[in-house]
Amino acid sequence: MTLETISEGWITQRQPNTPTAIAAGPRCAVTNEGDVVCSFMVQSQLGINDFKPMLARSQDGGRTWSEGQLLWPHLQARYSIFGSVSRAPNGDLFYYGIQFPIETPGETFWSDATQGMKPNKLIWSKSDSGRTWAEPQVIPMPIPGAAEAPGALTVMRSGRMICCYAPYNTFDPQLVVDRNQIVALRSDDQGKTWRHNAMIRFESEHSTGAEAWVIELADGCLLGTSWHLNQQDKSDHPNAYAISLDRGDTWRPTRSTGIMGQSTALAALPDGRALFIYNQRKHGEPGVWMAVVKPTENDFGVESNEIVWRAQTRTQSGSSGEHSAWTDFSFGEPSVALLPDKTLLVVLWCVQPAGQGIRCARLMFR
Repeated sequence: MTLETISEGWITQRQPNTPTAIAAGPRCAVTNEGDVVCSFMVQSQLGINDFKPMLARSQDGGRTWSEGQLLWPHLQARYSIFGSVSRAPNGDLFYYGIQFPIETPGETFWSDATQGMKPNKLIWSKSDSGRTWAEPQVIPMPIPGAAEAPGALTVMRSGRMICCYAPYNTFDPQLVVDRNQIVALRSDDQGKTWRHNAMIRFESEHSTGAEAWVIELADGCLLGTSWHLNQQDKSDHPNAYAISLDRGDTWRPTRSTGIMGQSTALAALPDGRALFIYNQRKHGEPGVWMAVVKPTENDFGVESNEIVWRAQTRTQSGSSGEHSAWTDFSFGEPSVALLPDKTLLVVLWCVQPAGQGIRCARLMFR
């Protein structure tokens, strides 16, 4: 099975001399009306604590897009919000991510000294069509530390809500954070209360995760994935994954996907397989790659693995491409959505010679 690119385009593209210099974190979902919506963030520059969550809409299957609209205009001066849109089985839309307080305009949310983030909170919200959104609700943080949560929230067919995040250091060098895991959160009462456990647990004391994602497969099992990093020597390991057979109450042992990628995102296919999409900056042709997988407890089940978007540059200035050099990345955070016409919509952010903004590509199976 191969993937063929039908078309490429932009959801949003930076114009010269505009204040919104960087667009990040695109995720797509299909509304009950049949529209495709894409959430993303804009910020003045990488590393600045002024993420503004936006939503663009397409009424022609991702071919053309409206201008992005702020989700919560009244919050933009108080909070920097980074998150993702997703669709529940009944068609409701959800938004999940992190919220930083803004104390000083132009401040950073990142500390090179601690390799950590400004303290933040996990949030979620709900909408029927994406035009209006409920006020963000806070999910209590179950362990000390900050949260990195670029993956979307999944509403299972049973109604259970499940999401995940990577624990990060904060600005406080004295705070000890258990970074040796990806934390999963689940709620059975529509977000009123939450329980947690380790979705992915790394064996090495120096290992940590990032850019994690969790979905429900067609058979009701849960699949979680993560970037797998060594905190000590900054090396990459193959992406990690884990399976849950009981709706997230417990997770089977963490395994290797066998794929040397970075950011991860997932989408379930109706036949029980899944799409695994990731960045490639260091270990192969630079760009966005996607694998078709049929995972089990012990084998990721890679059936195909191919590049679906080629990057002109790996990084903006030729740096290592390691996680610690993330402010120099020139593309990232890809995701994929299955559209009603059975085509696939891939979205990512990029800062490339050909342009800067949110890039999209429509694909089909051959």
